[in-house]
Amino acid sequence: MTQQQHNNPIVDYRTEPSKYRHWSFEVDGQTARMKLDIAEDGGIRPGYKLKLNSYDLGVDVELHDALNRIRFEHPSVRTVVVTSGKDRIFCSGANIFMLGVSTHSWKVNFCKFTNETRNGIEDSSKHNGLKFVAAVNGACAGGGYELALACDDIVLIDDRSSSVSLPEVPLLGVLPGTGGLTRVTDKRHVRNDLADIFCTSVEGVRGQRAVDWRLVDAIAKPAQFADTVKQRAEKLAAQSNRPANAQGVKLTPVERELSENSLSYANVNVEIDRSKRTATITVKAPQGEQPKTVEAIEKAGANWWPLAMGRELDDAILHLRTNELDIGTWLLKTQGDAAAVLASDATMVAHMDHWLVSETLGLLRRTFARIDVSSRSLFAIIEKGSCFAGMFAEFAFAADRAYMLVLPDDVDHEPKIQLDEFNFGLLPLVNDQSRLQRRFYEESAPLEAARAAVGKALSGDDAMQLGLVTAALDDIDWEDEIRIAVEERAAMSSDALTGLEANLRFNGKENMATRIFGRLSAWQNWIFIRPNAVGEKGALKLYGSGQKAGFDFNRV
Repeated sequence: MTQQQHNNPIVDYRTEPSKYRHWSFEVDGQTARMKLDIAEDGGIRPGYKLKLNSYDLGVDVELHDALNRIRFEHPSVRTVVVTSGKDRIFCSGANIFMLGVSTHSWKVNFCKFTNETRNGIEDSSKHNGLKFVAAVNGACAGGGYELALACDDIVLIDDRSSSVSLPEVPLLGVLPGTGGLTRVTDKRHVRNDLADIFCTSVEGVRGQRAVDWRLVDAIAKPAQFADTVKQRAEKLAAQSNRPANAQGVKLTPVERELSENSLSYANVNVEIDRSKRTATITVKAPQGEQPKTVEAIEKAGANWWPLAMGRELDDAILHLRTNELDIGTWLLKTQGDAAAVLASDATMVAHMDHWLVSETLGLLRRTFARIDVSSRSLFAIIEKGSCFAGMFAEFAFAADRAYMLVLPDDVDHEPKIQLDEFNFGLLPLVNDQSRLQRRFYEESAPLEAARAAVGKALSGDDAMQLGLVTAALDDIDWEDEIRIAVEERAAMSSDALTGLEANLRFNGKENMATRIFGRLSAWQNWIFIRPNAVGEKGALKLYGSGQKAGFDFNRV
């Protein structure tokens, strides 16, 4: 086990409503009402109290689960109202004492997961018709306001005291960690000078000024607040295409077996080699007869292979990120019948307008996007028994390098790559490009050549000619080449590799999400290790002590 595992319990991202300590939700027709009422003594790690509805990783693990349950178990819901169960306080954001006692890696992983959860709210609004209203019924600061910013509409109670604020810079010497700066400008189009005042003020902005500055969409007096929220939720619901009377699918628990060096699910397997600092992630093709009609898909429910596999892969990624910090290289493998993967893809394409298929595509889209933004080296290994076909070919295109075996004396057992519609935009990166568009810088000739290869089983030489893999190696050189590549990677600076990979993976279009993950995360990562934030006299360390932070005023 790693040192982290010896010192702290393993973080488990699996939960369900009966285990929630911080969130609850109830469904009334086309509206779900999510209530944040954080248990002060419910921190995921000891050493701090979650006062003033402040949150830590455990709170967001519940939020991630609750959102998925609304997506899948309650398809008739068109609008989600997010509010607080506490009087006069919506959410004060990430718990500052938690940040003060956390390791650097914990802070960064926490921010990444909360970013992904909030991005997932916007993803569901954009692609799946699930709309969100933030009913801000009290003071709303920092990460609490960032949660509101992820919603489609923000209603602030006008009670002369409740305000919205991003006080991290003046109060803590850090940045808002969950996209606040970016959403204020890119999404809400707050004028940059007003944004500068807002983000350097502790007290925040309330009432009509918050509307005038575009920080919220509406205000309402306490007596009218509930009606105003209801009306705006109904207006958003009218824009949704989610079904009115569909029967939801129960999300049964994700079953897994965990040992010191492995993680096993029905459709995903992870083997860890601690001496090489690698995790081999093998994703398996469906087996046996698969549903072809929407009736059969609904009957299969959470056991439908794309949904089951996606949930397992998501859990494996989150487990490795949080609990296996020393494992720097992920070897991405696939196993099984390529025809079965392609058939599953075809079924999803044929029924993609059905709510359950659409939501499953959404889960897969968000899960594959986690791979791209994971700070790990990614090598795809295309070997005998592989099935890098359709959706599974995306593992190769997500990887930093893809190695493919060539068997000139045994072509019948030679691995192949096969493309389908999934490789041309159904599972985009967070910047809305397909991975092939990213790979070829949207140049028409290689993309058209790849499109022309749809339906063909491509050998290593074929894949090399189309630019789909990094190297096509015969069996004589195979093991040595892979070993050398992995050993070389393990010898390099993990910090430098994280920066290198992020720059090279996102080489084209930018959007709000890439700026949150790139620009914001890079600066926050740096600030989190600077003495002005976490030094002995740093603002984050001294918060709540009554002592004033001592800043080094040299600009770096």
